[in-house]
Amino acid sequence: MNIIVSGKNGMSITDGLRNAVIKNVQKLSKYFPQDTEVRAVLSVQRNNHIAELTIPFKGIIFRAEEISDDMYVSIGGAVDKIERQILKHRAKLRNRFGANESIRFDVPTIYDEGEKREEEESSFEIVKTKRFPIKPMSPEEAILQMNLLGHTFFVFTNAETDMINVVYKRKDGKYGLIEPIGEE
Repeated sequence: MNIIVSGKNGMSITDGLRNAVIKNVQKLSKYFPQDTEVRAVLSVQRNNHIAELTIPFKGIIFRAEEISDDMYVSIGGAVDKIERQILKHRAKLRNRFGANESIRFDVPTIYDEGEKREEEESSFEIVKTKRFPIKPMSPEEAILQMNLLGHTFFVFTNAETDMINVVYKRKDGKYGLIEPIGEE
């Protein structure tokens, strides 16, 4: 695997941290071809040690972020999250398309005992449906409405583009905006 380790917010990457990332990420090599690229970004914010891992793989992006008070724990936790995502994705594809049918994505081929547990957890049951009118507003108004409701996201019609948008609260406390790519 091609492992790229970088620091964010001025964090320098020591040999110990680089070796910890490489050692932990190597656990995932059984799921991917050798030329797969893995990006690890390490940072520290307010005594929180943050490890972010991103693995783009044939149309899918596996991404995990772990925050703890120890960078080595954060690295291990992020790798564990990625492995759970891989097992869940593989189980979902196998359940959806069957074992002998052709599928669009490559499915990692290593099987382990934890997979049966992941298969059971991978059912997507919708337990509630909400319907509500969507009125045109600016993203700023949508953020105010979201905060008034105490939600972490809000769906609205953007008054400027007349398209459905979503505002959401990020883990860092800031806000994000999701806009569809439409034909002009």
